Amino acid sequence: MWLFFVLTIIITGHAPICISKGCQFIGWQNLISKNIIAIMCIIGISIGAISYSDFSHKLRSSTNMPFKIGEIENINYEHLTFLTTYIVPLVCFNFAEFRYHLVLLILMVVICAIYVKTDLFYANPTLALLGFKIFKINGTFEGNDVRNGIILITKNDLRKGDRCDYIKLDNRIYYAKLKQNE
Repeated sequence: MWLFFVLTIIITGHAPICISKGCQFIGWQNLISKNIIAIMCIIGISIGAISYSDFSHKLRSSTNMPFKIGEIENINYEHLTFLTTYIVPLVCFNFAEFRYHLVLLILMVVICAIYVKTDLFYANPTLALLGFKIFKINGTFEGNDVRNGIILITKNDLRKGDRCDYIKLDNRIYYAKLKQNE
């Protein structure tokens, strides 16, 4: 949700700027109280950055046995669904009143819960901005186990017949990377 957080910081952030003589600092308490939403967004961005770093570290070290792609379909368009359905309307929220802050918080929690419970977290447009692609595949895994409707998140351009290493993120969602020729 870092894209939403950045846009919200731009909308809600209050940084008093004075360039004339006699300017004074408004004080930390006043500055913080005027920027509670922006501060929460900065915390959200920080948590996201730490999580992404942790995820990247885990991806380097562990993978399952490679699989072979049978059928493949590019489903990158799902990023746009997430963006237009959730991010744009949330940025247009009224941030002037406290009760809207509560509504925004509740909506954020509900949206995140829905996306995680329905396994749609892979459709986050942030992944596209970070260079990830989404594919739906049918593949042959270890022991000739054929699995259909698998969602792959990858930074590679994949084609039918490619072999991929993978990490299982969910029952049907995997992070995959193209297996290098040995």
